[in-house]
Amino acid sequence: MRKENSTNNINRETLINRCPVNFTLELIGGRWKTLILFNLQKKPLRFSELKRALPGVTEKMLTQQLRELEADNLLTRTVYAEVPPRVEYSLTDLGKSLRPVMNTIAQWGLNVMPTATSKVIANAQV
Repeated sequence: MRKENSTNNINRETLINRCPVNFTLELIGGRWKTLILFNLQKKPLRFSELKRALPGVTEKMLTQQLRELEADNLLTRTVYAEVPPRVEYSLTDLGKSLRPVMNTIAQWGLNVMPTATSKVIANAQV
């Protein structure tokens, strides 16, 4: 956690508030958020279905990312009054509006990955 009045936090807030690209990346950034949003594009999913679709994610991290996406109004969490209780996650209209953005990013990644992958991996290991 950063202190609210730290220079680092103030700079982050300034970038988010002044730059629409940084604002968007703040909403969908993170290791798992884009994959969660991608998996919810076709239909609502339960927590366990999302966990299966994201190998390597911990329950704690998945819960955290889902809560952040819900707080940012990109997905909804629906609890059904059944025994046992059933909870489903689905995209909001705002979340659905990210589909063309994510498709464009995916296409860009497909075009660039063959030449950039070794550099990205090398930089990540430094």
